[in-house]
Amino acid sequence: MTSPPDTRFTRRSFHRQALTAMGGFAGVQMTRHWARAEGATSFPKGRYVDVHTHLGQTWNSTDVLTAEGLLRWMDASDVAQAVVLPLVSPESSSYPLTTDFVLAETQGHRDRLIPFCSVDPRTSYSGGIKGLIGMLEKYIEAGVKGFGEHKPGIPIDDERNMTLYAACGEVGLPVLFHLDNQRNTDVPGLPGLAKALEANPKTRFIGHGPGWWASISGGLGKGGLGSYPKGKVRPGGAIDALMDKYPNIHGDLSAGSGANAISRDAEFGRAFLIRRADRLMFGTDFLTPGQPIPQLDLYGTIDLPEEVQSKVFRDNARRMLGLG
Repeated sequence: MTSPPDTRFTRRSFHRQALTAMGGFAGVQMTRHWARAEGATSFPKGRYVDVHTHLGQTWNSTDVLTAEGLLRWMDASDVAQAVVLPLVSPESSSYPLTTDFVLAETQGHRDRLIPFCSVDPRTSYSGGIKGLIGMLEKYIEAGVKGFGEHKPGIPIDDERNMTLYAACGEVGLPVLFHLDNQRNTDVPGLPGLAKALEANPKTRFIGHGPGWWASISGGLGKGGLGSYPKGKVRPGGAIDALMDKYPNIHGDLSAGSGANAISRDAEFGRAFLIRRADRLMFGTDFLTPGQPIPQLDLYGTIDLPEEVQSKVFRDNARRMLGLG
């Protein structure tokens, strides 16, 4: 999740909002019965699996999004399944959205709404890493499939973060993190993230946010990890370098930052999607009714091989989260 929703890249958004409004409760009822039949390999209908959404009221400037509202938007937007992320760090949102809230709101919709959990690394808990593992196992038993949105206001390689990454690796939860100049902080080149990846090879990381996606390009100056850079991508980007070296880093294409990274240099963006097709996952950061979503227009303009579309739009997320 970024700061309050960015309205960049909003072309042709009005007709999608109209479709959402027309979806109605009947559509929600129908989609509840699209769960896979026992023993079958089919999934709920839809082109996309969205790895990044939120429920409730995220910012004091946004409206409440209910599970029914999210499902209506998913029906109108060709989204089969969506990950729902809690927000528990004080820097992450105006209002805390706890794991228990996410579990309760997604209950009854687990064929389509996939809950994650989150624990702020500054949380008090007993028993060291074993105590933290116990907390995560409790959430896994309740149905969570991943950890995030991880968004605390400390360095990405802070010792407390490193303990959390290790715990997630032990229990098999992928970590979806936000990186910018305030949350999970780092410097251009992302050496702190590299340290975390090196120290936690069993932990699968999913990058998101302005600092992560600005790092698709080299040449970032001071403050560059909080920006939405324009123009051609320059050689030396940290994302490609990290993906070359570490098999446990992946990318969440959501929000204005993800759309900007792919659209700012169309030729590079298309080549990047193809080159990193095994590491990227479609996402939106949908969090409030009527929110413009750039990804829904952007990916209609990029000519991608069918195999790449399948991996990026659906299959990578389903494989990582064990939804198959």
